[in-house]
Amino acid sequence: MKTVASPSTLSLISRVNVYKISLYSPIFRFCHFPFSLTHPPRPLSTIASAFQSSSQAVSSGDVNKETNLFQIIQAHQEKAARLSPLEEIRTVLDQSTRGMLSTFSQKLEGYPSGSMVDFACDANGYPILAVSSLATHTKDLLANPKCSLLVARDPDDRTDLVITLHGDAISVSEKDHAAVRTAYLAKHPNAFWVDFGDFQFMLIESKAVRYVSGVATALLGSGEFTKEEYQDSKVDPIAQFSKPVASHMNKDHAEDTKVIVQYSTSIPVNYAYMLDLDSLGFNVKAGYQGHTFKLRIPFPRRAEDRKDVKTLIVDMLQAAQS
Repeated sequence: MKTVASPSTLSLISRVNVYKISLYSPIFRFCHFPFSLTHPPRPLSTIASAFQSSSQAVSSGDVNKETNLFQIIQAHQEKAARLSPLEEIRTVLDQSTRGMLSTFSQKLEGYPSGSMVDFACDANGYPILAVSSLATHTKDLLANPKCSLLVARDPDDRTDLVITLHGDAISVSEKDHAAVRTAYLAKHPNAFWVDFGDFQFMLIESKAVRYVSGVATALLGSGEFTKEEYQDSKVDPIAQFSKPVASHMNKDHAEDTKVIVQYSTSIPVNYAYMLDLDSLGFNVKAGYQGHTFKLRIPFPRRAEDRKDVKTLIVDMLQAAQS
């Protein structure tokens, strides 16, 4: 696997997706950084002074609130425990349900064709498609199986993770039909049309998986995994609880999430909306003085199961309140 980081200097936090900073740096691949803070949130101006003495800091006369905010967030995010890039990619694809399928057009020879499709991943991480014989992309795939599936973790955020899986689409055999159907309906329980006579299941056998951690970020992380690397990777076991836990926290404990984020980052955010979680922590969309940004909040240790997630969040809240 090759990973490329292309740094660029940005002064405005509004141009930076801080959550992606150093996400794919090798230092985060196999390390779980300990999480320990002993001080409650402090005023932004007080914390910012700690950064002004660094070699990258600007002079005191040029320091503005946006620069200070960026520096504070960057310092926190660089130490936030994350999944390895490969585990992150595999997990995001497993939790995703919709993407852009690109095929070789049969109608317009030599041109690509794109379609928005629903999908689910099987045990090998291969995307499962339920396609109709009437669909243009089905005709394309039957004539030329080479295709790609592009998936954006947050389609509304152009700075968030984007994954492209390249592979060959193959029809599912009769002996595998029941298992593939079960896996697909687990993600799309209302897809009754999969049993219509003109529908069939197809798998995209991966050849390579590419990713980019966004555009116009401070550190642009990108890379590629081989078929073997992707197949050998594992889905994070806690990510399956992401939606129900995040929904519960946002509905019933939004204030608690805000308190935890304030304590973890030392930024008195105005709000914090939980986006998703995994065994090493959770991601939030937070706001402060007109700025909106994504933050990674690490757990004190790796979560073992869903019950343990609750234990860790309660512990983090109690630490913040104390």
